[in-house]
Amino acid sequence: MSTPRRFLPSTASLSAFEAAARLGSATAAAAELSLSQGAISRHIKTLENQTGRALMRRQGRALVLTAAGATYATEVRKILSQLGRVTMDLQTNPEGGTLNLAILPAFGMHWLAPRLPDFGMQNPEVTLNLSTRMAPFDFDTTRFDAAIHFGRPDWPNADHLVLLPEKVLAVCAPDFLTDAPIPQHSLLHLDTRPRGWNRWLTARGLTMPTDPGVSFDQFSTMAQAAVHGLGIALLPTFVAEPYLSSGSLVLAAPDQQESIGNYYLVWPQNRPDTAALTKFRHWIEKQTVS
Repeated sequence: MSTPRRFLPSTASLSAFEAAARLGSATAAAAELSLSQGAISRHIKTLENQTGRALMRRQGRALVLTAAGATYATEVRKILSQLGRVTMDLQTNPEGGTLNLAILPAFGMHWLAPRLPDFGMQNPEVTLNLSTRMAPFDFDTTRFDAAIHFGRPDWPNADHLVLLPEKVLAVCAPDFLTDAPIPQHSLLHLDTRPRGWNRWLTARGLTMPTDPGVSFDQFSTMAQAAVHGLGIALLPTFVAEPYLSSGSLVLAAPDQQESIGNYYLVWPQNRPDTAALTKFRHWIEKQTVS
């Protein structure tokens, strides 16, 4: 549903208000925008009439935001920044642009990175910037256009594309295992999967050991700990496979098990899709079914 035009302020009024809010002066805002001081004041008054709220008040020679004005200025700044970025991308690269993607470290390193050359070959007009983020964040307060998320489709104010489930393997150093049952060995845990071993053992009719074991914040450090004989690790298949291929880790049990959760691509609901995001979404969806 489109927003009625009476609720849509002009970009000129929004730009004048944002500049005055940021600079604290109609004179400074006028100089920045090459307008008269009177024009800045008229734009702010137009917004106040349109919103029915006082947005700024004069304090000596300065303009000070009201509480409503401060909230409005924050949202206006986001909107103008997004509009500027989209317009620049359209002018410089109408069929591509830049995609700023937040990734989970293990998924990004072991699953996504080996496949990215294919994306680059198919979409040379798209510039992809990757940064690591371990937990959900507010898209409105960051520069990210999308993110890789693990768990449930519960990222607020975002659309979700399910990519793949996480399947895990129990692995350890080649000389670590003895004839003792797995619960009698040291078990390595991931902070974000606190019940991973509990589910794995319960599915096999085994009970958790009383020794809590060692915890890690990333799969990569946990894998290295297993390589050096610290214990048995539950690793996603895409993390475990290179270690298994090299022989630095071996299977502590022959079967794999699905974690409770999937990997998702998520992107904000309140932004129009860019060409870069659309192309990446179509590409990664094909990767998960191939």
